[in-house]
Amino acid sequence: MIARVSPRALGGTVGAIASKSVAHRLIIASALADAPTHVICNTTCDDIEATARCLEALGARVEAIHDGFMVTPINRDALPATPVLDCGESGSTFRFMLPVACALGSEATFTGATRLAERPITPLTDELYVAGCDFEGIGTFPLRTHGTLRPGVFELPGNVSSQYISGIMLAAPFMGRTTVIRVHGRIESKPYVNITVDALKAFGVKVSEQTSTDGTERMTVYTIEGSGYKSPHTVAVEGDWSNAAFWLCAGAMGRSPITVTGLSLSSSQGDRNILGALSRFGARIKRTTSSATVQPDKLVGFTMSAHDIPDLVPIIAAVASVAEGRSVIEDCARLRLKESDRLETVTSTLVQLGAHVAIKGDDLVIDGQPELAGGTVDACNDHRIAMMASIVAMRCADDVVITGAQAVRKSYPLFFNDLRTLGGSVYLEEV
Repeated sequence: MIARVSPRALGGTVGAIASKSVAHRLIIASALADAPTHVICNTTCDDIEATARCLEALGARVEAIHDGFMVTPINRDALPATPVLDCGESGSTFRFMLPVACALGSEATFTGATRLAERPITPLTDELYVAGCDFEGIGTFPLRTHGTLRPGVFELPGNVSSQYISGIMLAAPFMGRTTVIRVHGRIESKPYVNITVDALKAFGVKVSEQTSTDGTERMTVYTIEGSGYKSPHTVAVEGDWSNAAFWLCAGAMGRSPITVTGLSLSSSQGDRNILGALSRFGARIKRTTSSATVQPDKLVGFTMSAHDIPDLVPIIAAVASVAEGRSVIEDCARLRLKESDRLETVTSTLVQLGAHVAIKGDDLVIDGQPELAGGTVDACNDHRIAMMASIVAMRCADDVVITGAQAVRKSYPLFFNDLRTLGGSVYLEEV
């Protein structure tokens, strides 16, 4: 699909879509629980559908209903003999479902997109191997699992994907005895682990967290009881800060305020820190208990770390590209392991549109200017690149044409509809 987005001022109010990060975890917990669960979820997307599809392959029933999903749990005594779990392009699905399938003792085959197979997995499979599982095809698809995951002590470095920690956490309550996860060093993207802890607690799982320092090394120890998931019967997926950030940033970059409703200011989602980042740029922020409004003002660059908020880097880079002065976004190494190498694709996309962006080691250095030129860019099969280019179009002299714009379906299928709701002009062409 090709999207042609014309320069238009955006403004108004839009509702937040459901957080796919939260939805993954609540749907998995529901499928492992002791009774059916109604998961209230106001939207879905390709990644959420991938998790639902994998759970159904293991014997759960994930029925789409008017306000979300009704999930009937897996019957562990009647598992399919050789299930095939198609993860699509969802890294969360793959890294969560792999330990879950192993905890079930399923002889499963995992498939998915080529880029997903290339993303790192060995820190996780190494720990699963020590705990009784074996694998055929690591680093490619299909990947086959053998054996049953044993509870015990798992050791993981903190400087790898937080999804490894979350995956073992999601499997732990189903293993019958207490599981301990020892994480060495500072945890990358720790807010995502906090979301997992919240999901476990919603299903009655006891989780404790302790931190200590041994010499110069920080250690975080999670202890998860293996007493199983107890369905709360109904759970709700909160609004998504990651995707709301695109509209909030548009509010900062434009001439009129933009409000996003359906957001929790007390959320564990790390990406709610977008409000702090925009405040530092100079935008004006208004908050209520369930919404956020960003009003434009003079934007000035600053230096920040992406350590806990890697998914915000594309849209923050877009804001920086039209802010006065220099912005530096540090600690971006993990962006190389996303749907695309986002250090490269954020840079190349903005440069093609006329921005001044450079990569310095693991940092992005951006010198802002009042207006970009516009032009044609490739979304690189990355939803956040497609959305970033669509938003920055409002500050371009000419249209922005995005090839591969269908990438938004991964997390936000109705993105272009909401862009129009806020006054955007977009023409979509299927190719």
